[in-house]
Amino acid sequence: MQSIKIIMLGIIVILSGCASYTTPGGGVQFSELSDTNIHELMSKEPAAVFPANIAVARIQAPAYQSYALSSFGTGRYSVVTTREVESDEDFNRLAKMPNLAGLAPLNRILLPTNLDSISALREAAARLKADILLIYTFDTSFHAGEQKFAPLNVISLGFLKNKQVSVTTTVSAAFFDVRTEYLYGLAEATTKESSSASVWSTSDAVDDMRVTTEASAFKKLLPEIEKTWLNIVSQYAN
Repeated sequence: MQSIKIIMLGIIVILSGCASYTTPGGGVQFSELSDTNIHELMSKEPAAVFPANIAVARIQAPAYQSYALSSFGTGRYSVVTTREVESDEDFNRLAKMPNLAGLAPLNRILLPTNLDSISALREAAARLKADILLIYTFDTSFHAGEQKFAPLNVISLGFLKNKQVSVTTTVSAAFFDVRTEYLYGLAEATTKESSSASVWSTSDAVDDMRVTTEASAFKKLLPEIEKTWLNIVSQYAN
């Protein structure tokens, strides 16, 4: 009986030393969201009225899941309706951009479950009487030494001793015309956080580093969005 207890204790120790973390899903390539051919894309014209109303949505890979949340919708992409790394202050800042009548998020009530093209988001934005659709996506990668972990990879935390670990996030944004799907402009920002493997002792610790990196990347994106918006206003607002 004593030997069984010792064996069980050994198994518990081994398992506790093999904690793991599953990396979240990936981002979305904006170029893959259109169903139209090149000729049709080139023929699209801007139709937004200024001051403009903007609808905002975060999109990720199909069936996206992070450590703390999951996404909505099925198809070529999904929508994250819960703000995990974006703050109210971030969106309050964007709401103060010039020639802007209003800024509103797209929620599940407005979204169809089937998300195969950007037209699904445009239709939802139209219900909000929005003129422009602002979408953004996070592409986050994890590294341990020379090894890179792709989306939905399992990281065994007990085997990272003496390695440098890092999380890199690129967040990309695009402005589309709700009426015509005309692409007004793009914005992008990247942030990297590095540390020793000792900080990745638990799944919570790994995810904390991800959240910190993504939040930092989003804050770096804000001035890039503002610059792009100023160019849009300068070129298209009469």
